[in-house]
Amino acid sequence: MSYVDGHVLKRENQKWKVCVLGLGEVGYPTARYVSMQGHETWGYDKSSEAIRKAKNIRATSHWDRIPHESIDVYIVCVWTGISDSSKPDMSAIYDVSKKIMSQSRRRPLVSIESTVSVGTCRKIHQTIFEGSVDLVHVPHRYWKEFPVERGVKQDRVIGGVDTRSLEKGFKFYGQLNVPLFHASTIEIAEASKIVENAYRYLQIAFAEELRMVCGERGWSFKELRDACNTKWNIEILDARDGIGGHCLPKDARYLVAMSKHNLLLKNAITADQRYRRWLSRAKER
Repeated sequence: MSYVDGHVLKRENQKWKVCVLGLGEVGYPTARYVSMQGHETWGYDKSSEAIRKAKNIRATSHWDRIPHESIDVYIVCVWTGISDSSKPDMSAIYDVSKKIMSQSRRRPLVSIESTVSVGTCRKIHQTIFEGSVDLVHVPHRYWKEFPVERGVKQDRVIGGVDTRSLEKGFKFYGQLNVPLFHASTIEIAEASKIVENAYRYLQIAFAEELRMVCGERGWSFKELRDACNTKWNIEILDARDGIGGHCLPKDARYLVAMSKHNLLLKNAITADQRYRRWLSRAKER
């Protein structure tokens, strides 16, 4: 069953023709899962290495080989990052949106699953698609150990540029058996992914700072952490080698760029940088 805000979605047996753009660690499991649900699935990536690794789906780096005249849904899973000026870099989202606009001959559903800065989806819908597609944002959630159950098929947030887009988005993800939380605006959906990762960043940064305190006092960080975590509403995380990966550091900076109310996050970024230096010195001793 699929759910939206606790309500069961009626699952229909419609088959969709789907193109997933971006076949990295998020896009490929997405394309594979959609295909396993019985929908005709194409994957596109400009990287020949990504195409080589994509098994059991129709994958190509040649955009014109995809049968755009029959594609019902485009799922955007391309990389987003930080520019040289430390601002959110949405260039890949704009590039693939222009590709979709250049080929589509019908009114497809475009689902942007990549993490984007707030306002990106509506701006793209207005300036690139000029309202000619239905557009939703269903930000991915991903854990590499369980790419389907903790990635594609888990509780997800959905927001749309309009009611028609939302209805089509509900229908499509209902076919995939994906539980959905309906955000009242697409901007709330965009912010939700940034905020959840920034919150995790803060939690880890606190643990890192606490470990430095323990080092200064000559205490066992593990023992103090275990002692604190006996309380029912406390869960101090582990502090390891710094806050790595692609998503948490990037999304923390997205939230910093979103508002002037960013003191905690700025200090958390500084704390992580200081922790890395502290850890490096500790390893040298």
